[in-house]
Amino acid sequence: MDLRELGAFLKSRRDRLAPQSVGLPSGTRRRVPGLRRDEVAELAGVSIDYYTELEQGRGQCPSEPVLHALARALALDPDESAHAFHLAGHPAPYGAEPLQMQSALRQLMDRLPDTPAMVITDLHEVVVQNHAAQVLVGPQAGLTGLRASFLYHWFTVPATRDLYPPDDHDYHSRLLVCDLRAAVARRGPADPAARALVDHLLGASAEFAGLWRAHEVGVRHEEYKRVVNPVLGTLKVTCNSIVTADAAQRLLWFVPDDADAVPKLHALDPAEVWRDTPGPAFGLVRARG
Repeated sequence: MDLRELGAFLKSRRDRLAPQSVGLPSGTRRRVPGLRRDEVAELAGVSIDYYTELEQGRGQCPSEPVLHALARALALDPDESAHAFHLAGHPAPYGAEPLQMQSALRQLMDRLPDTPAMVITDLHEVVVQNHAAQVLVGPQAGLTGLRASFLYHWFTVPATRDLYPPDDHDYHSRLLVCDLRAAVARRGPADPAARALVDHLLGASAEFAGLWRAHEVGVRHEEYKRVVNPVLGTLKVTCNSIVTADAAQRLLWFVPDDADAVPKLHALDPAEVWRDTPGPAFGLVRARG
């Protein structure tokens, strides 16, 4: 925590803002180049005395809600917001950069034309897949709400588990819950999407509830797994990932042990491969006709 540096940073952001940019009249006798302290305080919903102390590097450390309010009042961009949070001794606001990083991950994925790859969120929602990944694990992007999460299907739709051999199910269940617990901690207890998913699974799956009560945590990195494909059979793959700075999204790519499987992944039609197979996105395939 560096309150003096935070105060200097807030003042610099206040000085750069033109009053009209935040809906205030510019006036003709302003003695400061940007907003006045009282204007920032009013926009943020804090007292002028409290905001003055902040700029002077005095007083109590601002809470996360106050920092969010100041970020809105001062029109901070995601990098500036994260900087203010760090100076105040708080973690950067969750999701400060996913849209920017999603674009970067997509650009990287597009440079892996020969490799099955996909971008997922920390709640295991599939954002985008390339053709080979759709053939390998099924086309899983495009779902909304709770159904967008692979965890939802894994713990509530038994046929989803046909994607992996039965001997591997306990292993995947444990890893999925460990990864979710880490994601929930990063997002915070007030995050609605994480809370809705956990609450639903606690009521829908005794297996999930038992694993959740164990309080194990772990982020998935490199994995060696077996994937059961309806056409290609059981494939052994190494699954690697690159995670964004806030861990909100990750790029996954799969390297099959059998190099001969790679051209087949490009030649097959994912809709045909998975059409008659129940599971998270396989109903989506049928819905698309």
